[in-house]
Amino acid sequence: MKRILALGVLAVAAVYAYVGIGVSAIEPTITERFIGAAQTGDSGAYNFDKAHSFIGFKVKHMGLIEVPGFFRDFTGTVNYDAKDVTKSSVEFTAKTTSVDTGVAPRDRHLRTADFFDVEKFPDLTFKSTKVEKKGKGLMVTGDLTLRGVTKSISFPVQIAGFLGSERGTRMGVTGETSINRRDYGVNYGKNLPNGTAELSDDVKITLQIEANMSKQPAAAKTE
Repeated sequence: MKRILALGVLAVAAVYAYVGIGVSAIEPTITERFIGAAQTGDSGAYNFDKAHSFIGFKVKHMGLIEVPGFFRDFTGTVNYDAKDVTKSSVEFTAKTTSVDTGVAPRDRHLRTADFFDVEKFPDLTFKSTKVEKKGKGLMVTGDLTLRGVTKSISFPVQIAGFLGSERGTRMGVTGETSINRRDYGVNYGKNLPNGTAELSDDVKITLQIEANMSKQPAAAKTE
């Protein structure tokens, strides 16, 4: 009986050893996969990773709660200067037809001339004009164009950090600001009998961005 138990223990140990070797051979550890994280990354152009980024907005409804929405289709680039962050810049474009609030009839209404008027103005764009240090973060000022109207706005921005891997460097950026929708010709909505606005004039814009700078493959040697 003792011999059988001993053989059983050895067999189980062998299985665990085999599985462990197999897993480590197939799936590299985090240390192997990621080569380091820091608050400053390499200078260069970081392209928005749409699968891990969010360009959204919130509007207060009837003075009660903020209704959120976002754009599913967008592109953008952060041109980061590691030596002097104030020389950095950012720009992005969101396709207004991709607006999504999770309610189909409302989304169709948002695409009409009452709001984004997507047939005439398919793009919402932002292009920075100045980057300044502010406390532990940055203040990014730039031109926001919506419905053909361009206004200068400012974003308080935080750089969440940088993560390096053998495939390149990833950065995280967050920011939030508010705009007045009427500045861009969005005047839809009425006041309720108690004087409360059906829709708030102020619209919060939120950015949660992961952006990647891919490493260029080494040039092939020529004889």
